[in-house]
Amino acid sequence: MDRDSVVSARKVHDLIADGHTIVIYKDYVLRLDSWLDKHPGGRLSILHMVGRDATDEIDAYHRPVTLKTMKAFRIGLKPPGIWTNTTPPIRGGVYKKRQGTDTVDDVSDSEDSLLSETVASLFDSSISSSLASLTSNESDIDRLSVKDKATPILKMSQRDPDDPLSAETMFTGSPAAFTDWAENQDIDRDLREYPSVCPAVQQEIARKYKTLHQRVHDEGFYDCPYLEYGKEMARYTSLFAAFIVALRCEWYMSSAFFLGLFWHQIMFTAHDAGHRAITGIFEVDTLIGMFVGDFCCGLSIGWWKSSHNVHHLVTNHPEHDPDIQNVPLFATTPTFFRSINSTYYGDFIFAWDAVANFMVPYQKYTYYPIMGIARFNLYLLSWLHVLSAKSSSLGNTKAWWIRPVEITFMSCYWYIFGYLLLWRTLPTWGVRVAFVLVSHIVTMPLHVQITLSHWAMSTSDLGEDESFAQRQLRTTMDVDCPAWLDFIHGGLQFQAVHHLFPRVPRHNLRRLQKLVKEFCAETEIPYTLLGFVDGNDKVLCRLDEVGQQVKHLINCQKYMAETGESGLH
Repeated sequence: MDRDSVVSARKVHDLIADGHTIVIYKDYVLRLDSWLDKHPGGRLSILHMVGRDATDEIDAYHRPVTLKTMKAFRIGLKPPGIWTNTTPPIRGGVYKKRQGTDTVDDVSDSEDSLLSETVASLFDSSISSSLASLTSNESDIDRLSVKDKATPILKMSQRDPDDPLSAETMFTGSPAAFTDWAENQDIDRDLREYPSVCPAVQQEIARKYKTLHQRVHDEGFYDCPYLEYGKEMARYTSLFAAFIVALRCEWYMSSAFFLGLFWHQIMFTAHDAGHRAITGIFEVDTLIGMFVGDFCCGLSIGWWKSSHNVHHLVTNHPEHDPDIQNVPLFATTPTFFRSINSTYYGDFIFAWDAVANFMVPYQKYTYYPIMGIARFNLYLLSWLHVLSAKSSSLGNTKAWWIRPVEITFMSCYWYIFGYLLLWRTLPTWGVRVAFVLVSHIVTMPLHVQITLSHWAMSTSDLGEDESFAQRQLRTTMDVDCPAWLDFIHGGLQFQAVHHLFPRVPRHNLRRLQKLVKEFCAETEIPYTLLGFVDGNDKVLCRLDEVGQQVKHLINCQKYMAETGESGLH
């Protein structure tokens, strides 16, 4: 295939049907088959972009020097005009190659115009079927509904439209129908509050985002303020010194407190390094991240990057974002009621069972206690990652050294913390247990901060036409605080800004926030900014809302068991 010839959309779909990894970048059609298992950011980051114009995502996550290498994967040019995104296979898109077509080259370009009329037959995704419904009081294009309004809904009594789960509401019917109804409430709310998902509107948002991104480059927001890291190092050193002094004085609980603060603070630098926001050099930032995360904290930076990159691309998607897949302890969306397959965990099924029915109604009460011990789960996930195929698959790439270094650093952490500190230094089992609990619970604000910006936000899938910028702002909120408290939040309070520009060093995010606010005002995308207390209240309200929905789900299950009726009409 001529690298300078136009590759029709029909040909692209045939290539994907043949199992090729095809992504659109600017005017180029890229085939990333050979790079899929070598990508340092993980293969899932690429698979979620198959069949899509991923220009904004690729530009946001890669340095200009890396972008120059994209031409090596070019197999041709995309057709002129706007590219029509299709659902990637990993997200349910099913691509069917036309019978009698052995190669993509023998498909006539003239037939490409038929694609928009036959797209539903090319892939059987939920989005293609759901775009058939239109809401009232808006133009047809402007108010496309993502959920099929013909879906059978529960029988219910008259309800308060401002409180879909008010006491006046009486649900009787099937659990599946109730879940459909609950999901539709969230989708309808997003369609009312955010700009239309019609291609014309979203393309204009994408154009303005590209203009903003160029401004971010031109005004030096990607330049790392190394002096600020000097201040960070002074703070880390002070906390670690306080831990050592208190330990030598046998003030064990004070020592544990300062160690926890040290872990809490230094992990912000691991986050920066994971996004290559310090030096921008892959090897250097990876070593910084491994030293901080693996050696100092016992947590795999490789696991974090594997999980976090997917989280950034499909933020808050129940089936794909591992950061919200916490059933049976937590559920932030009624979608989990269906028992979902996690694409991140290799089609692992997060089953909705009796344990979830028991735990989730109380999740607003268990939220803080579980956040207090969440670090223990991160230890487990870290070791599972470095011993898994996800980590070992890098052995045939230029990043082959990451896995052995991670295993070495994490082993050193446990030798120092587990053996030299806990076993050899602390005097009794009671002190050891208390030391571990205090040091780990002190890091709880970090885990609250991580979940705060997402768990209260939208989890709806508004389709493939939604722009990268709107999707990030719809699923992420910022936390307001005075500048002198930025060190407490470590830049994570600017999550919405960070999701738009993940490589920008966190010390520049407060300045960049002003430009993002201007962008939101210009595009009419709501920008969610709440204080820390109000943000926590919003998360707890969301957890309580889903918990109340679980109670209604249980009532539906009881109704079905008692009557044997579906409750559908």
